[in-house]
Amino acid sequence: MLQAQSARSIQTTQRARWAQRSLWALAALTLACDSALAQTPDRLNKAIELFEAGQPAVGLLAFDYSLNNARSLARSDLDFIIIDMEHAPYDVERLRQFLLGMTDKRAILETGSLQPSVVPFVRIPAIGQENLLSMTKQVLDVGAFGVMFPSINSAAEAEKAVRAMRYPQLLGAEDSEPKGLRGRNPSNARWYWGIEDYHARADVWPLDPRGELLAIIQIETLEAVEAADAIMSVPGVGAIFIGPLDLATDMGYASASAPEVEAQIQKVLAACLAHDVPCAITTNAESIERRLQQGFRLVTRGVDAN
Repeated sequence: MLQAQSARSIQTTQRARWAQRSLWALAALTLACDSALAQTPDRLNKAIELFEAGQPAVGLLAFDYSLNNARSLARSDLDFIIIDMEHAPYDVERLRQFLLGMTDKRAILETGSLQPSVVPFVRIPAIGQENLLSMTKQVLDVGAFGVMFPSINSAAEAEKAVRAMRYPQLLGAEDSEPKGLRGRNPSNARWYWGIEDYHARADVWPLDPRGELLAIIQIETLEAVEAADAIMSVPGVGAIFIGPLDLATDMGYASASAPEVEAQIQKVLAACLAHDVPCAITTNAESIERRLQQGFRLVTRGVDAN
């Protein structure tokens, strides 16, 4: 009888110790979570954060949709990637898997931040207005932080691109124009971003100063060069990306290194600097420093595969 009472007493003491240790562990976890949240930056989109700090962002074009490549890119020293679905297959399900493959849980734990160290943008295949709305909506709904629109030739087309990225704004919003056209079902994007207030933060920067989405407008023709000032005056245009090869082809040159092509590139760059709109261009090991010194603020240093 005494042995049974002694055993029950020992078990009760052990349970009390376990309960106390569990409370200590829970308290420690709560403090760790509070600390992590305290360190989480206001800005989720790293490229926008760099722009606001007056620094350039360096990335690359990604064609390889494999999970191994997603993991490698997420741990790289890049600031962003542009997942190319213009010249690679337009496959939203593969894009969803790729974005999830870029999720680095250890980095989130170590930094206490939900900001991806390498922010993913997507270039869609839609040109001008063709299928632009549906393609934009689908890549944003799986979690992309921005969209790159190829071959935009006018302010009207640029405005359509911006509208495709925006939700209609709430009553009384000062930045309700250009009116958004995006349908609202952000369940996957909200989960991927790791935040509850996705609708409030999924707007285009700098039209919405707290917006986390970047509308990247590509200028790739002489027609677009002539309309550059009007294009970058559209509210919500976040960056202008010059496509040297397509611009050269449109001008009738086999190479983007032709002086006549470079003259048009500099014309667009000058307009970007005048409008304070980040200007982007493709580079390589030989040209990246020169382009950064010229004033380009978003540059790709090659591709991951071809």
